[in-house]
Amino acid sequence: MTEEHFFQAAADIAHISEVMGRMRLLIGRRVISRTLVDNLAPSLEISHLDALRAMNRIDGEVTVGAIADVMRLDPSRGSRLVAELVTQGLLRRDASQADGRRSIVVRTELGDQLMAQVDATKRRLLASMLDGWSEEELNVFAGLFDKFVSKFEETYPNEKAGSPSAARILTSA
Repeated sequence: MTEEHFFQAAADIAHISEVMGRMRLLIGRRVISRTLVDNLAPSLEISHLDALRAMNRIDGEVTVGAIADVMRLDPSRGSRLVAELVTQGLLRRDASQADGRRSIVVRTELGDQLMAQVDATKRRLLASMLDGWSEEELNVFAGLFDKFVSKFEETYPNEKAGSPSAARILTSA
C-alpha cells in the first residue's frame, strides 16, 4: 500500500465513521420503524414489528426461542412479545409437525397483511430517500451495504459491544 493510498483509506474510514455516527442517531431513534408503527399499527410497539420481521430470518419451524435468538433477547422477553402478538391476533401457536410436544409460532392472515403493508410502506420510504440515485449507484450501494452489515453480523453474532471479542478486535487493530 502506498503512503498516498494509506492516507486516503484513513480519510475514507474517518468519513465512514462520521456518517455511521449520524446514522446511529437515526437508528437509535428508530425513525423508520416509529413511522411505520404510528401509521400502520398504533397499538403495537416497535419491538412487535421486530419480532414479526425476525420470523423471516428463521430456517425451519419458528419457536419463541428462535425469535428471541434472532432478536438477541432474553427468552422471557421473547415469550412476552409473542404472547402480546398472539393477543393482538397477529400470531398463533400451533403444535410442531416434527415434535408434537413442541409449540411453534405462525403468523395469522392479519399478521401477514400487516407485514405486507409494513414492507410496502418501508420500501416507499426508502425509495424516497434514494430518489435521484442511478440504477448503478443503487446496485453498488445495495451490495456494499449488505457486505458491510454481514461483516458486523459475522463479527458480533450474539454479542454486545462491550464483550470480550469486541475488546479483542479493538486492541488488535
